[in-house]
Amino acid sequence: MSTYRGGRHEHGQNFLTDHTTIDRLARLVTDSPDPIIEIGPGRGRLTQELLKHGRSLTAVEIDGHLADRLASTSAFRDQEHVRIVNADFLDWPLPSHPHVVVGNVPFHLTTAILRKLLHDENWTQVVLLVQWEVARRRAGVGGSSMMTVQWWPWIDFGMHGRVPRTAFQPAPSVDGGLLTMTRRPQPLLSLDAKKAYRQFVHDVFTGRGRGIAEILTNVVGSLGRNGVQQLLRDEGVSPSSLPKDLLAEHWARLFVGTSPRTSVKTGKNSRPTHSTRGRRGR
Repeated sequence: MSTYRGGRHEHGQNFLTDHTTIDRLARLVTDSPDPIIEIGPGRGRLTQELLKHGRSLTAVEIDGHLADRLASTSAFRDQEHVRIVNADFLDWPLPSHPHVVVGNVPFHLTTAILRKLLHDENWTQVVLLVQWEVARRRAGVGGSSMMTVQWWPWIDFGMHGRVPRTAFQPAPSVDGGLLTMTRRPQPLLSLDAKKAYRQFVHDVFTGRGRGIAEILTNVVGSLGRNGVQQLLRDEGVSPSSLPKDLLAEHWARLFVGTSPRTSVKTGKNSRPTHSTRGRRGR
């Protein structure tokens, strides 16, 4: 049987027992008609609610005993559209067709699971119960992380409330939060800009400077201080802002404004590419 990388006692399982939170998780996947993939069904409390949607459901459970028990219960045994898989989600191949992912994930594996999902191109919606602070950072509340920003032009991150630690059994040491990821119907940048954009974000987040103006001046040498100041004025961004404070639209437009690539296409609310402006030059 596979094991979660870095696993701990009982695979780091904190079973969700709060009815209100289970209902909220299940309701968040009702907007999509796509098949459902559940991460870590555990004892099947959320799985039973997901069954009510009447859609194809695959539950991926690492614990062999729990997987066998779920598969043998009457609630799941006779359901043709339900499949219980005993596997490590980190190793399990996601389907190549559109699907929705939902689950109460082991807190110590949140980053690894998010990375796997972010690099997958076939899901349409993700609904995860993660640590409260992780949900806040990924949704850009109180400042966004580099991981979020690198995917923001194509994925919208949202937060749907706090879940107290008392909602779990056994209770973890921190509260949880409901995090959603959805594909933007109108991406802020075209897919062919992904590699260059992600490098741009990395350079800015790790760049030298006390504010975005100074950082951009150091990262995009060809623009110069005056060019960067003008670009920030055009976009309504304060020169003293930090990278974590910028919005998704700001990042996309700053990338376009500092890129010589004329092939980059932005969403309907974004500015056109300035082909005469260079990038990098550190």
